[in-house]
Amino acid sequence: MTLSEENYLKSIYHLQKKYVRGVSTNALAEEMETKASSVTDMVKKLSEKELVNYKKYQGVKLSEKGEHIAIQVIRKHRLWEYFLVEKLQFNWDEVHDIAEQLEHIKSDELIDKLDKFLEYPKRDPHGDPIPDAKGNFVNLEKKILAEFDQGEQGVCVGVKDSSAAFLQYLDRNKIKLGKTISILEKEQFDGSMLLQINNKELTISKVAANNIYLKPAKVE
Repeated sequence: MTLSEENYLKSIYHLQKKYVRGVSTNALAEEMETKASSVTDMVKKLSEKELVNYKKYQGVKLSEKGEHIAIQVIRKHRLWEYFLVEKLQFNWDEVHDIAEQLEHIKSDELIDKLDKFLEYPKRDPHGDPIPDAKGNFVNLEKKILAEFDQGEQGVCVGVKDSSAAFLQYLDRNKIKLGKTISILEKEQFDGSMLLQINNKELTISKVAANNIYLKPAKVE
């Protein structure tokens, strides 16, 4: 497996959640930031290796073998992110690009020992689940902050947008994983919200609210 092939499998895996009938070459080209013709060539190579199932005009889906490889790449990425934040004190907005490089390390033994060293974490610094060695994920009840109503409350358990800019925005506003967030007001006009976090009030936009995951909690 080449680095490029692994990146394609990982991207198809993520896109399949949105395009359940099959990922189009155009959607994949946009995700990979390349030309559709280059995507077509790569998909044909992956199909020859029996890593994807591809039918013209119907899109591409991962085969069982391809999905296994994609999940293992994701596992490595998220374990390295956890290691960088928890053991090397990187900020959560600094680790994605580094993990993109480390996720292509081939040694299964190294990754298994890393997992054990970290005491088998279930979630990365952004709240995304870390699959185990067999590819199993631990599901967590969560929903987008924007879907909560006034008077409801939840605990921040993840982010949808893990870009450095958004994570830095959250840091500036003291929004972190594990924080309890109460919805004091919800503006019907533009979807903005007045929140309470650590006894402080904060107004956020609908865009921001659409990129924060909360686990519903009972209001005391």
